[in-house]
Amino acid sequence: MLRKVLHSKIHMACVTRALPNYVGSITIDADLLERCSMRVNDAVEIANCRNGERFETYIFRGEPGSGAIEVNGAAAHKVEQGDRLIIMHYALIDDAEYEQLSPKVLLMNEDNTVADTMTYRPHDGHPPRKHPAD
Repeated sequence: MLRKVLHSKIHMACVTRALPNYVGSITIDADLLERCSMRVNDAVEIANCRNGERFETYIFRGEPGSGAIEVNGAAAHKVEQGDRLIIMHYALIDDAEYEQLSPKVLLMNEDNTVADTMTYRPHDGHPPRKHPAD
């Protein structure tokens, strides 16, 4: 049996642009994608911390080092520039893969630089471990 579980997360990213007339997706700085193992075209669930809106979309690659967090298409109506988002990436995994799972969480500053990272092993029941930003 496969279960949908958290694979990685970008916590409190700041929306840099909302583009309703653009092809739908969320554009994320390529450096951030690499740091948390998200990929172009991966599906993500987004939670807007200002208004509680939640939506699902897929990832476009943003310019490395740009800090881009751009919500595109119809979903752009659910955010405003400056909103803080939680970007959650899930994976479908079996029990053996779950035993090896170690989700990576990027904790963001307001300028979309990484303040800290966290990893944890959910099957161990241990609390998440913070790692200083590089």
